[in-house]
Amino acid sequence: MITPTVGFIVYGVHKDGLEDPRGTPFINAEIVENSKEALRKQGLTLIEHDVVIASKGEAKAALKKMKDNERVDCVILFSGTWVWAAHLVGAIRDFAFTGKGILIWTHPGSQGWRPVGGLVMHGGLLEIGINHRFVYGDAGDPGEISKIVSYCKACHLKSFLNMSTIGTFGGRGMGQTCGVADPSQWMKTFGIDIDSRDTTELIRTAEDISSRQIEALLPRIEELFGQAPEKNLVNERSMRLYLAIKQIVEKEKFDFYTIQSFPGLADDYAATCFAQSMMLEDGVGTSTLGDFNTALTVLLLTLLSHERVYYGDLQHFDKKEGEIKIIGDGAVPPSLAGKLGPAGFAEHGIPTEGEAGGLAVKLICKVGDGVLARLGRVDGTFRMVVAKCSIFEPSNELKEQRLNECGIPFWPHGFVKVKCNMDDLIESWTNEYACLGYGSELYDSLIDFCHVTGIEAVAL
Repeated sequence: MITPTVGFIVYGVHKDGLEDPRGTPFINAEIVENSKEALRKQGLTLIEHDVVIASKGEAKAALKKMKDNERVDCVILFSGTWVWAAHLVGAIRDFAFTGKGILIWTHPGSQGWRPVGGLVMHGGLLEIGINHRFVYGDAGDPGEISKIVSYCKACHLKSFLNMSTIGTFGGRGMGQTCGVADPSQWMKTFGIDIDSRDTTELIRTAEDISSRQIEALLPRIEELFGQAPEKNLVNERSMRLYLAIKQIVEKEKFDFYTIQSFPGLADDYAATCFAQSMMLEDGVGTSTLGDFNTALTVLLLTLLSHERVYYGDLQHFDKKEGEIKIIGDGAVPPSLAGKLGPAGFAEHGIPTEGEAGGLAVKLICKVGDGVLARLGRVDGTFRMVVAKCSIFEPSNELKEQRLNECGIPFWPHGFVKVKCNMDDLIESWTNEYACLGYGSELYDSLIDFCHVTGIEAVAL
């Protein structure tokens, strides 16, 4: 879960205690303090500027302070009263070149002429084409505060990705066309470098894992699953592979990664299901089949959500009921198990997709509200599809029937109802994978992420 850091700057010409003709200070200090406190309560870290800015010199000093602070994800310009926009806009334009976000916030009310100060800055930035967000809302209104927080989180995501690295183990899995990446496009759009490793290094590293390291892992597995897996070669290799991936990701300083899984590794050594499940549980953004777009979506959801993220096939659509089944091939964070039973162990179970076999995870995802999302490309251009959903569990009486419908009941299942037109969802989707994140608030943050990175958002 992320904690955005935000620069907070109050602006206005009539400042420093200057009063209106009725003897009331133009800038209401109580409103300013209440507004800052409302943001702190939502988990934002504020870097405050102690001077209300009005002149060009004051604006330059304030924006330079925020520009030079690497922790700052965006700046909130709080309208204290009216202002001469020309005195601020040059410094704001210079700050905008950092790529950090800019938000103008105007607290409603006639006293102090705050709306005038807000609108003159909003219009000025529109005039010269500076990307920003304008919020006109009360600090006591949760809906208005959520707009600000959502935007700040999106700016944090953008900052996180800049100069990050995605590692890729192996090449394209299962011949996917809709998960490949253009390294130049990824660097241009997100600032992400793509660094590749062969899966042979994973096998060598896995075989070098000591029995002591395996023993040290067992208590955590027992905590997550209630028991340790059966002792055999296939299960041991699955645990070794998890520790090997974890070791190399940390050594190479990959911020997230994708892995081919099969053909190759799952035929020669072990299927990646258990390893992927545990890496997801560790809060690492990842995907199988060398699917870069899913990996980035999983990373974004992981950073935003209080819960872990599940990705799996959009295995069945029931348009009449608005229901989707998401079934992954044995990879799911075990902490997502619901009331129908804890996470359990299974086998990968598909010889044509990994003859070496491997430990897998079975569960039914717990109840909650969330989003389905996935970054993709249409004719080479990025877009993200986002839909609100609710996750439910079938009744205990129908459990076995619902699991058996797909023919592979021992793989993880997520039962989801979407809050959109199913035909629109199917038409807009760009892959067989769905990325499921828990938390309805994720929806707005993902849309805002698209806004700050210049990606088309398909908000269903």
